[in-house]
Amino acid sequence: MLGPPAFHCTTACSGEEALAALGSGPFDAVISDLDMPGMGGMQLLAQVRLLYPHMAFLVTTGVDDLDVGVQAMRCGADDYLVKPLREGAVAASLDRALQKRRLEQQVENYQLHLEEMVAERTGQLQAALLQIECSYEDTLQALGAAIDLRDNETAGHSQRVCRYSLAIARAMGWPDRQLSSLARGAYLHDIGKLGIPDGILLKPGPLSVEERKIMQQHVQIGFDLVKDIAFLADAAEIVLMHHERCDGTGYPCGLQGEAILPGARVFAVVDTLDAITSDRPYRKASSFQSAREIIRNCAGTQFDLKIVNVFLAIPEETWPAIAKDHQQIAALSPEVRRSRGILRLGRGVIP
Repeated sequence: MLGPPAFHCTTACSGEEALAALGSGPFDAVISDLDMPGMGGMQLLAQVRLLYPHMAFLVTTGVDDLDVGVQAMRCGADDYLVKPLREGAVAASLDRALQKRRLEQQVENYQLHLEEMVAERTGQLQAALLQIECSYEDTLQALGAAIDLRDNETAGHSQRVCRYSLAIARAMGWPDRQLSSLARGAYLHDIGKLGIPDGILLKPGPLSVEERKIMQQHVQIGFDLVKDIAFLADAAEIVLMHHERCDGTGYPCGLQGEAILPGARVFAVVDTLDAITSDRPYRKASSFQSAREIIRNCAGTQFDLKIVNVFLAIPEETWPAIAKDHQQIAALSPEVRRSRGILRLGRGVIP
């Protein structure tokens, strides 16, 4: 029934002999009796499915053993042939089984190829995201440099307050996403000063009432600059609110208490910390201990009481250590900072 040229068959008298034959060369199908000496057909079926999962397997059974044939199919056989065997039934059943196994092989190959494609595309996506992150970082660095160029007296201020802010926020257990927003907002809080005239921004003496009103516009200018930039949108509110005070005497909106975003309330503390402990043209820097006392005395009025308590619970030596670390990092090239993951404001946070 299955002779050349359509088929080339090898015969075996037992299950063990069949397995030996299968190991000697490529085969597409097995047709096996169920009742054989030694290894029976069901045992042979189990071994073939284990060793050759894509091979077609047909069992032959007598009319009185149909239930056994059905059970064989449940165990992995592709079909059963009822004795006496008829050539048309054998050929049709074998064709169906071979086609089924070919389709299964094609599906498995497709799945393997699909996994490779997914892995390749995932790698491409990760590389693209890294490039986007680098672009974000370059953008932030450029904006920060622009701020420093306008106001050399406060150069490095944005990076220090960024690190100070993160120290408090981490002590409060903020998640990474909130830390990222805070870092970007703190780093760019003074971006609006790019729109303030030099005569006011760089004036060595006290500002007049009118000049102070113009200076206070920098928060709105900064907010308008970054609010429509997608990756900075979550930081824009900190830019807008960083001069609000908990007692409602701040600007631009006179917000009180929890109406001020948590990030802006954290920033208000560290902004004052850095202002007190940094040299200015009109005065020398004070100690971190003095800054702590001033901030303590303003808790509940200028600053959020809970945030001040967290700030005071952080060891005093933390703040000068951060400032010193910033000076060392500032001396590194941008490439070295990026390679070490030191400054990652684009999508991550400063460690």
